[in-house]
Amino acid sequence: MELFQFPKCQRCKLGDLVPLSDFGSQGAAIHFKAWVCTNPECGFNMKIRNGDLYLNEPINSGAHMSARTR
Repeated sequence: MELFQFPKCQRCKLGDLVPLSDFGSQGAAIHFKAWVCTNPECGFNMKIRNGDLYLNEPINSGAHMSARTR
């Protein structure tokens, strides 16, 4: 069985880039919306928002956010 390997972060060379998904405003899944380095000291990230690519935006924990009801 072949295991999938995530690409290495080109900034720190230590972490892997892992994909994150989200849901759009209409509830449809958006796969690979963001890629984030697994090395917390690096913090490299890239995100797609409204068709634009954003690099290295601040990363927040989200712990203070409440869950949305559907």
